[in-house]
Parts: sequence; C-alpha cells; structure tokens
Amino acid sequence: MTFDPAFLVLPLILGVGILCAAVVCIVALCRAHRTDTVAVVKALPELAATFLRYRRGPRR
Repeated sequence: MTFDPAFLVLPLILGVGILCAAVVCIVALCRAHRTDTVAVVKALPELAATFLRYRRGPRR
C-alpha cells in the first residue's frame, strides 16, 4: 500500500489554518472598540443558529 504525501500534510495544513483563523479573530476582538466587541459577542448565538439552519437544508 502506498501513501500519498498530500494525505500526510493535509491535517497539518488544516490545523495551521484553523489556528491562524483563531488568532486573527482574537486579535480583531482585542483591537476593536469595547462597544463593538460587545455587539459581536452578543451576535454570536444568532450567527451560530443561522449557520445551523443552513446546514440542515432549506425549509419547505
């Protein structure tokens, strides 16, 4: 059985991508004005619910 090197590197690339996205989000929240940060944190539950609705599929 042969292993493709891309399959070995893929988890590493995904992990680094997730880590970079988390760092960017944390830095953006830290640099934002306090009122903007509060608004973003308050909007997170609604945003998560919207993504879950789209993940389940369109309503009919």
